Amino acid sequence: MPSSEEKREEPEAASGRTHVPGLDGLRGLAALYVLLFHCWLLTFPGFPNNSGPSWLGWLMYGRLAVVLFLVLSGFSLAISAARRGWRLGSLAGFLRRRAWRILPPYWAALVFSLVVAWSMVPASHFGPPSGKSILVYGLVAQDMYTAPTPNEAFWSIGVEAELCLVFPLLLLIRRRLGAVVLVTGVTLMVVARGLLASDALPVEGVNGLTPNLAPVFVAGLAGAGVVVASEKVRRLPWHWLAALAALPVLSLVSIKGPVWTVDHYFWMDLAVVPAMTLLLVAVSTGRPVLLTKLLPARPVRSLGNFSYSLYLIHLPIIMVVVRKVAPHYVSPGLPTFGFTLILGLPASVLGAWLFSEVFEMPFKRNRSWKFMLEEGRSRWNRTRPNPRRPIHPGQPEKN
Repeated sequence: MPSSEEKREEPEAASGRTHVPGLDGLRGLAALYVLLFHCWLLTFPGFPNNSGPSWLGWLMYGRLAVVLFLVLSGFSLAISAARRGWRLGSLAGFLRRRAWRILPPYWAALVFSLVVAWSMVPASHFGPPSGKSILVYGLVAQDMYTAPTPNEAFWSIGVEAELCLVFPLLLLIRRRLGAVVLVTGVTLMVVARGLLASDALPVEGVNGLTPNLAPVFVAGLAGAGVVVASEKVRRLPWHWLAALAALPVLSLVSIKGPVWTVDHYFWMDLAVVPAMTLLLVAVSTGRPVLLTKLLPARPVRSLGNFSYSLYLIHLPIIMVVVRKVAPHYVSPGLPTFGFTLILGLPASVLGAWLFSEVFEMPFKRNRSWKFMLEEGRSRWNRTRPNPRRPIHPGQPEKN
C-alpha cells in the first residue's frame, strides 16, 4: 500500500494540476539548442571568437539556454506550491521527490561519461577524470569543489541541486514577504557582489555559480504566481511584454558581439531573466497562440519528455563523433560541423531516448522502488508467453 504522502501526491499528478502545457516543449527546445551549441563549439575552435561562418553565430550562446532551464525549474517547482497558498508541504517529502527525480539519471549519466572519458575522449583539457572527480560529481558537489570533469554539461546540475536545497526557504520568504521582496532582495545581493568586483565584472570559474544564478531561479519561482492570478492579470499581453524585455538584450548582443557577451555573462544572465520569465508566464496563459500550438505538438512534447536525459549524455556522444569519427571522413571546419549534425545529432537524440527509457522514465512514472517493482512485474506478466495459449492461430489447444 502507498504511504499517505504518496496517496496525496498521486491524485494531484493524475489530475494534471501541476502541469502547464508547453513547458515540456520549451525544455526540449532548450536542450536541443544546447546540443547544437556543443556541435558548433567542438567544431570551430577559438570560443568565444567565432571562427565559423557568421550565419552560425546564433549557436554561440549555450549558457543562456541553461539560464532558461533554471528559470523553468523555479517556475515548475513553484506551480504546485502557488496553488496551495505558497506552502511546500512536507520538507522531507519534497527533498525525497527531487532526489528521486534528479539523481538516478544523473548518476547513470555520470557512469556513462566516465567510461567515455577514460576509454575514448577526455572530457576537457584539464585531463581525465580522477578519483576526486568520482567523489565530487557523485555527491553533486561540483559547484563547491573543483575536480577534473567527466562531462562539462554537469556544472548546471550542481547549481540546480543547491537551488533545490534553498527552495523551501525561498518559498517561505515568498509566502511571508511577497514576490517583490523576494526577487528584489536576492537580485540586489547579486548586483552588489558584481559592482564590488574589479571593474564591476566578477571573474567566473568552473564552480561557485549558484549565488550568481539564484535570481534566475527566483524569477521563475515568482513568475509561477500567474497560475493563481486573477483573470484580468492573466489576460495581460505577456507575450508582447516578453518581446519588449528581450529587445534590448538582443540588441546589446548584436552590437557588442559574442566575445563581449561571454565576458559579461554575469550581467547578461540577469538581463535575460525578465524576458524568459515573461515568456513562461505568456505560455502558461496560452499566448502567443502559434507558440502554444507548437510546444504541445507531439514531436516537441516528446523531446521535452526526455530533455533531461538529452542534456545529460549528449556531450560525450558529440565529442566522440567530432574527435574520433569525423577526422576519418571529413575535413575540419564546416564539413565536420555538417557531419556532426548528420551523425551526432540523431545519435544523441536516439541515445538519450533509450537512456531515458531505462534511467529516467521509470523514476518519473513511479514514486518509489515499490511502485517501480510493481510496474515491472505487471509488464512482465503482460508480455511473458502463456503456456496454455495455442502456438498457432486457430490451432486447437492440446490436452
